Amino acid sequence: MTTGSFKHQVDALWNEFWTGGVTNPLTVIEQISYLLFARMLDRQETRDERIFHRRNKGQSFPGKRFKPDEQHLRWQQLKNEADPERLLVLMRDEVIPHLRALGGEESVFGTYLKDAQLLIQKPSLVRSAIQMIDDFPLDRGDSKGDLYEYLLGKLTTAGINGQFRTPRHIIGMMVELIDPRPDQFETVIDPACGTAGFLVETMDYLLRKYTSEEGKLIEGGDITYTGDLLEPYREHIQNQMFWGFDFDISMLRIATMNLMLHDVANPQVNYQDSLSGSFPDRFPAQASPEGFFDVVLANPPFKGALDQEDIDAALSSKVRTRKTELLFLVRMLQLLKPGGRAAVVVPDGVLFGSQKAHRSVRELLVEHNQLDAVISLPSGVFRPYAGVSTAILLFTRGGSTEDVWFYDVEHDGFSLDDKRTPEPEKTNLPDVVARWQNRKAETKRARTEQSFYVPKAEIVENDYDLSINRYKEIEYEAVEYDPPKVILKRVEKLEEEIAKGREELEGLLKCP
Repeated sequence: MTTGSFKHQVDALWNEFWTGGVTNPLTVIEQISYLLFARMLDRQETRDERIFHRRNKGQSFPGKRFKPDEQHLRWQQLKNEADPERLLVLMRDEVIPHLRALGGEESVFGTYLKDAQLLIQKPSLVRSAIQMIDDFPLDRGDSKGDLYEYLLGKLTTAGINGQFRTPRHIIGMMVELIDPRPDQFETVIDPACGTAGFLVETMDYLLRKYTSEEGKLIEGGDITYTGDLLEPYREHIQNQMFWGFDFDISMLRIATMNLMLHDVANPQVNYQDSLSGSFPDRFPAQASPEGFFDVVLANPPFKGALDQEDIDAALSSKVRTRKTELLFLVRMLQLLKPGGRAAVVVPDGVLFGSQKAHRSVRELLVEHNQLDAVISLPSGVFRPYAGVSTAILLFTRGGSTEDVWFYDVEHDGFSLDDKRTPEPEKTNLPDVVARWQNRKAETKRARTEQSFYVPKAEIVENDYDLSINRYKEIEYEAVEYDPPKVILKRVEKLEEEIAKGREELEGLLKCP
């Protein structure tokens, strides 16, 4: 979460751009992104250099992102350049072109960064921005994501269409529940990917899971997961495993930079509205009725409404609505292969909404697919940007629903107010994963517990209502009270004491 000191640092940087003549909010975010990318690129290069020397003692590191004659373009050199004029020329004429060329002209990265350029004109602004970004604590937790979240919050349009960044710890739990399998050459899609948070967290999960004990690099108490067990699947991971769609070019630039920093060199990130009628025309294989993807991980926009004429007919034929949260669920089912699985954040209205479209989508999940779980999240998860109540749906395309697992998350490790103060001792998320992985034992749980199963027949009887409060039972403790006569005598005695006290007070007031 973004701390007060971090916000102060970002605000100071924002003001620095403003006073330096860069006043368009989106331009500011893009320029900061390029500088952040340059810093993180150097950090990744240093990490890869350590790994190389560990595996190849005595050999010279050939350079992965910076060749021997490009060392002057690394962040550690830029931040020490004392001449602002030279620094501006270096950034404009060498660093930014170097970033554009990293993925190659034919790569997705090259596509979205081909127009990247330094729009800072003042040498002093380049130097101060680099110095300020160098002070950012980007090595702690999800600080890069927190930074982008805070920056995007400064846009006047932020949040209008329900586009809120999903906290990383929630994404991490969802990825762990789904458990993507590179050894089975699975493909992962986020049809509203934004800055690629779900895809990045999936890659981090794979690195942690597929690193041997010998492959762990431990320095100063920090562990670097090299993912040495992923070597047989590297080509698939680099080029075919990760897919994303979005129709905001700025977000796609950030997404591709984010993924490259996480060792995904050529992700399939595409400029496309996933709900539009143009989707099956531009991506016929991915939009095929037979399905294309093994895994969907997403938090699609809430509360959006589309032009009915622009909605893909394949979606309208399943559900007649303009609500994006419902249309995305239908799209996700179509994107999945039979047996493909999904973890998706939805607003609570999807679970119990009484409109025909809401009911139709729930019926589609329960009757024609396998709805696996409904995980209710506390309403403060998206604060301070939104107070909307949400849940996570886990479902599998095809098959049949027999029983649905419900879990009521009460705490996520942070306070549920706008401050979102860390409370690591108060979190249900590890328990969610543990119970899900041992869900055969869950059939014995009573409905008074935090998690339990509900049979399909009961859900159908309740008009496919998926809200946990519909099925959760609350135990009430019996409280015994004294007989009314005893209580009445107690009241009379209390009134006598009050009267006596009033008389004493009046006597004191009469004294001279």
